Amino acid sequence: MPHSTQVPNAKVAIIGGGPAGLMAAEVLSKAGVTVAVYDAMPSVGRKFLMAGVGGMNISNAETLKQFSLRYGSRHTDIAEMLKQFSPSSLRAWCKELGIDTFIGSSGRVFPKDMKAAPLLRAWLHRLRAAGVTFHVRHRWLGWSVSGALNFATASGTREIQADAVVLALGGGSWAKLGSTGTWVPFLIEQGIDVAPLKPSNCGFESNWSAYFADRFAGQPLKSTAASFTNAAGECFQQHGELIVTATGVEGGLIYTLSAPLREEIAASGSATLTLDLLPNQTLPQLITKLSQPKGKQSLANHLRKCLSIDGVKAGLLRESIKAEDFNDPIRLCTLIKALPITLLATRPLDEAISSAGGVKFKAIDNNLMLHSMPGIFCAGEMLDWEAPTGGYLLTACFASGFVAGKGVLDWLGINHS
Repeated sequence: MPHSTQVPNAKVAIIGGGPAGLMAAEVLSKAGVTVAVYDAMPSVGRKFLMAGVGGMNISNAETLKQFSLRYGSRHTDIAEMLKQFSPSSLRAWCKELGIDTFIGSSGRVFPKDMKAAPLLRAWLHRLRAAGVTFHVRHRWLGWSVSGALNFATASGTREIQADAVVLALGGGSWAKLGSTGTWVPFLIEQGIDVAPLKPSNCGFESNWSAYFADRFAGQPLKSTAASFTNAAGECFQQHGELIVTATGVEGGLIYTLSAPLREEIAASGSATLTLDLLPNQTLPQLITKLSQPKGKQSLANHLRKCLSIDGVKAGLLRESIKAEDFNDPIRLCTLIKALPITLLATRPLDEAISSAGGVKFKAIDNNLMLHSMPGIFCAGEMLDWEAPTGGYLLTACFASGFVAGKGVLDWLGINHS
């Protein structure tokens, strides 16, 4: 519920200088609120900058309905945020900062120069011009006995009072960039319902032989399709590219399937991923080609010439199937089209691109304020949602920061358009 009267000279503390926290700061500063941003790192936006390495994929040009469905079981909650700050709103916002965007062939949205740094630099300049102050190397320690915000700084512990607070501390992946997840016990101590943080958009472990791992680690499996059916009979499919690692697999194709694979491993102890190594050819086509006489050439050369199976794909076949399967063209082609790979565990949370889990939606209202702690708002990856890569993560972080900022204004009784 909002305050019954407007809070004069309101001061708001935002803890976390990623996209969610900075967007909340922008909404509030535009309304004339005094805003201070606190971050544990020496500078803000570090994970945002890392996301821009190799090309800043900031959003996607899908229809809003399709876009919203990318958030799985939380799509309804995220859709409500996207109604207030949509992917098209994000592109318009970039334009206001002097950053043009374009839509790539896959529908992904990028800044014209593909970089995150110019966008962040322009954004921080505008925030500082609006009066937002930044306090780095301030590691949040929860609340003091008096209810103040407690920070560890280079000069000792510091307590801060604020009329409202936006918590935007990120999830638990990439701790070296600031998302440590150390905030979880502070909220649990306050009775807030927090789902355990788990890796999302992550790699998985398999039981490779030492030879296969040494020979093929780091090599991509291109033009591959993957499918997975969980214990409940739900089928998931994805085309793309994955990468063989020393311990298993990773890459865009795997990241998209990471949530159901992770949950299946948690429930059953393992998950079986089925790979189609040649998705653009049918099984009968493969059988016809491979059944041609190979003459004196080796089977490896025969596979390479007839089916373009060589390198890591050939290695994966030898790693995964029995020797006698190579002598049966029908059996071999069937396995090329449906090669089972057993996944045993996710890679550690800190290696993941993002995390699942966090503050449960039942603990917050539509403005992202904690029911049991009026005036305290949560945004970004702190909330219990996840999404695949492709611009969905960043867009939802921006949208949640926007909603939290508007929510603070409502709470403080400050009019806003």
